[in-house]
Amino acid sequence: MNHGNNQRLYINEVATRDGFQMESHFIPTDDKIALIDQLSTLGYAKIEVTSFTSPKAIPALRDGEEVMARIKRKPGVVYTALVPNLRGAERALDVNIDEFNIVMSTSETHNLSNLRMTREQSFAQLAEVIGLARGANVPVNVSLSCVFGCPMEGEVPQQTVLGWIDRFAALGVKGITLCDTTGMAYPTQVQSICSAAMARHPRLDFTAHFHNTRAMGLVNSVAAVEAGIRRFDMSLGGIGGCPYAPGATGNVATEDVVHMLQCMGYDTGMDLDGLISAAAQVAHLVQHELPSQLPRAGHRLTKHQPPADFPEIVARAAAKQGARTSARETLS
Repeated sequence: MNHGNNQRLYINEVATRDGFQMESHFIPTDDKIALIDQLSTLGYAKIEVTSFTSPKAIPALRDGEEVMARIKRKPGVVYTALVPNLRGAERALDVNIDEFNIVMSTSETHNLSNLRMTREQSFAQLAEVIGLARGANVPVNVSLSCVFGCPMEGEVPQQTVLGWIDRFAALGVKGITLCDTTGMAYPTQVQSICSAAMARHPRLDFTAHFHNTRAMGLVNSVAAVEAGIRRFDMSLGGIGGCPYAPGATGNVATEDVVHMLQCMGYDTGMDLDGLISAAAQVAHLVQHELPSQLPRAGHRLTKHQPPADFPEIVARAAAKQGARTSARETLS
């Protein structure tokens, strides 16, 4: 199928929050700011800069205010952050955040494990955050975890997912992110859930967020595009993950997915060479190898030199061909 229709897709970077919070050592504040300033030039629609969670809970992002205050904001890029509660929302408003990203799980067991609350308790707390955001005229995006399955409960019924979307839509949120938190999604399921959600709430901005835990991140991204999703969360180098999913790897790698989508003819607005360069910077900051493939292999049309003895190979092949032609002429 040829998708050379130049359809516009919008890419959101989550490495600086979802990725860095999982790293074992603290990334220096100046380095975070320099990286985000670099990312602002690459064509992203949105960058998830940090988290306004308690510094005790996520010490890796304890510098959230300073990072948000010091980055160079590029017009047209949305600078968002994770806001867990009213205290976090107040901190985020103090540094003029562009959007609140709030999170809860569609799975009761995962929500209790991850957020230490029932889903109803989470919803009540987040409804207060949405109220504060509305008063401050700040848009809200809701990231729903475990939309495509829970590592402790198994399947999460589609009706359960749609029910939570309905409840947040009724509170006037701008967008919903459908999160494959632990890499349990598969393509036909992705198409079914994405199509149902968009048909039910055509005015909401839906984003897809995939992990590559079972090596289905790329194909799930294609399935989401074909279902009509136009916004995607991705993480440079594929860093990040979920602490409540044994063996879970990180998010889909920005540079891998963008390369694939550009090959398919979609307009991502992204600077691919710039992404590869930024991924190298991420590898330097986290001090370990990244799971992404593209920086190792290069673009699809990256050219390599033939072997050093290629002229001799060509000459030998020509000599054999000449000998064969002479033999045929002699026989005829």
